[in-house]
Amino acid sequence: MLIFSDEKLALLAVPKTGTTALELALRPRADIAFSKQRKHITAQRFHNQIAPFLKRAFGLVPERLAVMREPEDQIRSWFKYRSRDRLQDKDAATDGLSFDDFVRDVIRDDPPPHARVGSQFRFLTSARKQLLVHHLFAYEDQAQLLAFLKDRLGAPVTPQLRNVSPPAEAPLDPDLRAELRVARAEEFALYDRLMAAGGHLVTDPG
Repeated sequence: MLIFSDEKLALLAVPKTGTTALELALRPRADIAFSKQRKHITAQRFHNQIAPFLKRAFGLVPERLAVMREPEDQIRSWFKYRSRDRLQDKDAATDGLSFDDFVRDVIRDDPPPHARVGSQFRFLTSARKQLLVHHLFAYEDQAQLLAFLKDRLGAPVTPQLRNVSPPAEAPLDPDLRAELRVARAEEFALYDRLMAAGGHLVTDPG
C-alpha cells in the first residue's frame, strides 16, 4: 500500500491485480509505503485504523484507490502463481492439480492451504458489505487506470511487469464456472457493477 500526501491518495494492493508493478513504479513518489506482510492491508483495516491515524496525526484524508480483476481470472492467476517451481510453501503449491480441481477447493467451506486465496469482495468491503474505496478500477482497463494516476500525480506512470505467473493452460468446466459464480456471487456482482460503470467506479465510503 502506498500513500501520497500532497495528492491525497492511497493505493490499496488487492492481491493478483498487478499492484506489484504499480507499487514499484510509484514507490519513489510515495510518502508512506507499507511492504511485506503489511502490503495487502484491506480496505476495512484502512478505514478503521489507518485512515483515523492519518487524519489525527497529519490532517490527511486521502481518497482510496484499488484495482479489481475479473473474479475467475484472478483465481486463475492464483492457480498459475502457485504452480511455480520456486514456490517455497509446498503446502500452497498446486502441482498435479487441474484448474477445475483448484476451483473446487477454492469454493469449499474449508479450503485446503493451496486454495486459500481470499476474496476481492471481502478485501474491498466492510462487514456490512459497503464498498470502502473511492476509486475502483478494472484490471482489464490499464489505460484508464494509468491515465487517472498521471492526472492525479502529475506525471506519467510506466509500470514494468513483475511477479508474472508462468504460462499454463487453465480451462474451466462450464458447470463448475456456474458453481463458482454462485459461490462468489457478491464478488461477481461487484465486478459487474464496476464494468457497468465503464471500468472506473466512483463511490463515497464516508
